[in-house]
Amino acid sequence: MMTFRALLWHDVLLGLRSSGGAALSAAFFALIVILTPLGLGPESAALRSVAPGLFWIAALLATLLGLERVIQPDVEDGTLDLLRLSPLPMELVALAKIGAHWITSGLIISLLAPILAPMLSLSTSAIPMLALSLLIGTIGLSAIGTAAAALGASVQRGGIVLAILVLPLNIPFLIFGASAVAGAQAGTATGQPLMFLTACSLLALVVGPIAAAAALRLNED
Repeated sequence: MMTFRALLWHDVLLGLRSSGGAALSAAFFALIVILTPLGLGPESAALRSVAPGLFWIAALLATLLGLERVIQPDVEDGTLDLLRLSPLPMELVALAKIGAHWITSGLIISLLAPILAPMLSLSTSAIPMLALSLLIGTIGLSAIGTAAAALGASVQRGGIVLAILVLPLNIPFLIFGASAVAGAQAGTATGQPLMFLTACSLLALVVGPIAAAAALRLNED
């Protein structure tokens, strides 16, 4: 487990220091939210109606930005070959990559969203659900994204390929996450969409490391 923790810590530091890592994802997410009132106008009712979906669209797109840097640098500098020779199973290597991506992307977005919520006139009662749904859902987004990054690790400049692979799989997270926030804002039940969102994230967290490990072994061959 020391190898797992070291790999996780290394990737987190790399993501925080990288110009295309945590700062870029957070800035992109914030810019979408900040620019929306300029396009839709200052009317609170209009902003409030689009806020749940818009926050989730912004989060989904922001998590895509750093996917190309999750596995590709390790392939280029030979780190991945050393990881294959280590006693750490490739599934745990993939899990460490997922954790690092979530910490430097999803977690920061989840903490930033409640601060930006008043800009879109999101009701106070919906802000806790916004943060909770993003905390849960972005875990699944990171798991799916890391699996896609592992699959496209051998493709140079494969950012567009990764987006094509990942976006269809992320649609359930967008639907259930936005529904949970919209329900909290309307004062209706939020248990069902939140339950489905949690199930999607748990499924992605189980399947993601296995799929990523299989893709890395395939690239080795």
